[in-house]
Amino acid sequence: MKKVSILIPCYNEEQSLPMLYQRLNELCSALGQYDWEFLLVNDGSRDNTLQAIKQLRRHDRRVCYIDLSRNFGKERAMLAGFDHVSGDCVIILDADLQQPPETIPQMLQLWEQGYDDVYARRLSRTGESWLRRKFSLWYYGLLQKFAKDDVLRNVGDFRLLDRKCIDALKQIREQERYTKGLFVWIGFRKTEVTYEQAERTVGKSSFNFFKLLTLAIDGITSFSTAPLRISTIVGLIVSLSALFYMLYVFVKTLVQGGDPVQGFPTLIIVMLFLGGVQLLSLGIIGEYLARIFNETKNRPPYLVREKETNDVAGD
Repeated sequence: MKKVSILIPCYNEEQSLPMLYQRLNELCSALGQYDWEFLLVNDGSRDNTLQAIKQLRRHDRRVCYIDLSRNFGKERAMLAGFDHVSGDCVIILDADLQQPPETIPQMLQLWEQGYDDVYARRLSRTGESWLRRKFSLWYYGLLQKFAKDDVLRNVGDFRLLDRKCIDALKQIREQERYTKGLFVWIGFRKTEVTYEQAERTVGKSSFNFFKLLTLAIDGITSFSTAPLRISTIVGLIVSLSALFYMLYVFVKTLVQGGDPVQGFPTLIIVMLFLGGVQLLSLGIIGEYLARIFNETKNRPPYLVREKETNDVAGD
């Protein structure tokens, strides 16, 4: 019997876990041809998420958990899950019920047909503000232009991964992780399913604007050096413009004579512009240097405080 693991990163999901478990339990009862594992990764929750998980564990031994020592972020929480899941395939699912578990049978059907990565594409972004939807579309468009690999639009972490994909992702121990890009980078045979995103049943998203902006910067800097190249091109354009302007002023002075008053506002504007370009370029370089700095520390991506899993290797 094939084993299916469902990986659920959790951060302050105390209220949604019972409802999620009920829907998963009903789904698994209808798909009795598989052996099931529910691996919940508590990513430093501040509420009683861990106690809720332990209650589910006492009731159902299919429920396993990893309690991280602090909040490391969803990307590293997923890596902790990859390191401990024992299934022949893994389905990554958020705990907020915006991703319908009822899509899982279709994923499993495609997996049985030989696909290694069955990703779920959102048809709508229900529950998100108009501004957030627009920023998401702009971001994916920008990432498509910059990234060397084709990062899928409107595709998140909700997907089924074959064991060979999980083994490949476990080898990548980057500190600053952008898993959406890594899913594409590892390759393997992919196909898609679609779903309608539901509204959150309880609570609110922990991803505010600044966290989403940080994630966007991580995505661009992880899979593209285009910002560095753009900085070089802008610097070249500014330098050539300054050279042509200098020649223009020189010729004008020879022909018409100098004027010590005119041109002062222009001089200030040019200085401020050049200063802004320099600071922007230094900021872009700093982003890449910070990534190098974090990688050279060679710290573990996460630390586990407590766990109960069913896999021998994970224990």
